[in-house]
Amino acid sequence: MRAEAQAHVDKINDALALLRRFLDWDRALRRLDELNNKVEDPTLWNDPKAAQDVMRERRRLDEAIGATRAIETELSDTVELMDMAEAEGDGALVDDGVAALAALAGRADTDKVKALLAGEADANDTYIEVNAGAGGTESQDWAGMLQRMYTRWGERRGLKVELIDHHSGEQAGIKSATLLLKGENAYGYAKTESGVHRLVRISPYDSAARRHTSFASVWVYPVVDDNIEVDYNESDLRIDTYRASGAGGQHINTTDSAVRITHMPTGIVVQCQNQRSQHKNKAEAFNQLRARLYERELAIREQAANAENAAKTDIGWGHQIRSYVLQPYQLVKDLRTGVTSTAPAEVLDGALDPFMAAALSQRVTGEKVAVEDVD
Repeated sequence: MRAEAQAHVDKINDALALLRRFLDWDRALRRLDELNNKVEDPTLWNDPKAAQDVMRERRRLDEAIGATRAIETELSDTVELMDMAEAEGDGALVDDGVAALAALAGRADTDKVKALLAGEADANDTYIEVNAGAGGTESQDWAGMLQRMYTRWGERRGLKVELIDHHSGEQAGIKSATLLLKGENAYGYAKTESGVHRLVRISPYDSAARRHTSFASVWVYPVVDDNIEVDYNESDLRIDTYRASGAGGQHINTTDSAVRITHMPTGIVVQCQNQRSQHKNKAEAFNQLRARLYERELAIREQAANAENAAKTDIGWGHQIRSYVLQPYQLVKDLRTGVTSTAPAEVLDGALDPFMAAALSQRVTGEKVAVEDVD
């Protein structure tokens, strides 16, 4: 078999192995049989919420198992056909086989990522919060670039993107911003982006044209729907109102319409100023608070399961998850998975799917990659 074809076969087999491992194949097959039996029970819909949960789990398992079997069958058939074509010296048919394997490898990657989005809140909408690190204008400009990057990523995926909170930088960029991305599996895809992001470039704000390193943090947490209960005591909350700082007309700049809520036991702070009404801003801030508290609970569960620290880190050197180098060469490198791109402009325009897919896979395998940061 040609080296190119073998590379595709290896990639497909890796995806299939990850899918089987993630699904716990034998257990998944037994569970699907159990769910099929429940669906046939006429009393199932006596409890509509429980029935919806059963149907949702059944659909997810059925799709993942079906996709895995379909890829396995197509891979076997294509390899067998190519072996026959090579034995008969039919170069054109071999070329068709290589193209079919390439397409199948792409499909396997897509199906693999879809199957990995099986977490409790993966299907939910998501908040993406960006905060500038120390460094004044440089870091604030970098935070603004990240805000745009995630906006473009959401638009590429067909998600609805809303700006919930925004604090402009002193000269350029932003001090902080919160985006709300609405659409299928928004949180599932974006959740691996939480962490510190590092930029290396020749600063447009330095008259001496020197290289600067800037940091900004990204924090991703799911929108909590009505099916998820989040408990907190109102006595633990401090609610402040203040005048919105952004543009928005005479009313928004002359009334204390913006709302900030602090959850005292955890130190979590959320704020909203995009609505003209203080009541609406307060309601959105409470939504964010519930989401942050729920995300914190998910992080605690993951920490217990993986024995890893999933908490926020300092926005600075040594804590970054990804480096973006624009000068003197062009490279984006993920420091968790080793995935790289030599097209930073594309990445900053929202081409994040390869980084997200690799990070999702790593959560399943638990395999750590020794990755050196770039200069």
